Amino acid sequence: MTTDSDTPWLTDQEQRAWRTHLDVSRLLMHQLERDLQPFGLTNNDYEILVNLSEAEDHRLRMSDLATSTLQSKSRLSHQITRMENAGLVRRESCESDRRGLYAVLTEEGWDTMRRVAPHHVASVRKHFIDLFPAEDLQAFRTSLTPVAEHLRKERGGL
Repeated sequence: MTTDSDTPWLTDQEQRAWRTHLDVSRLLMHQLERDLQPFGLTNNDYEILVNLSEAEDHRLRMSDLATSTLQSKSRLSHQITRMENAGLVRRESCESDRRGLYAVLTEEGWDTMRRVAPHHVASVRKHFIDLFPAEDLQAFRTSLTPVAEHLRKERGGL
């Protein structure tokens, strides 16, 4: 590899930390996705269900949902269409903005969320939370908070 002397290359320790983060991120998301498969859900489906279940009246403007799930409006629209076909969500017009649409959690979506959430939490515990001593979890959160805040600012303040 050709090196540029002005490039602040990662040290061995930094490189190992970075690659460990990448491995854990990919492996964990893959495992969580596998654990959602018996319910016919993807990680994206579950994230949308969570966002809608926590929203007032179980509804969010599509643009806000796209922002909170880090999806393009087009990609989210396709995702919502699939979830509509499964009976989990529906679209509703926005009274105050004729061009705006809401994604709304259906009863079936709410029932699915209540049924799947305990299994998802168990998966998160098994494959992540319970592998850390409690004091390390706080240190982990403290360490990652500046990264999350920086990336939110870069994205425009999510």
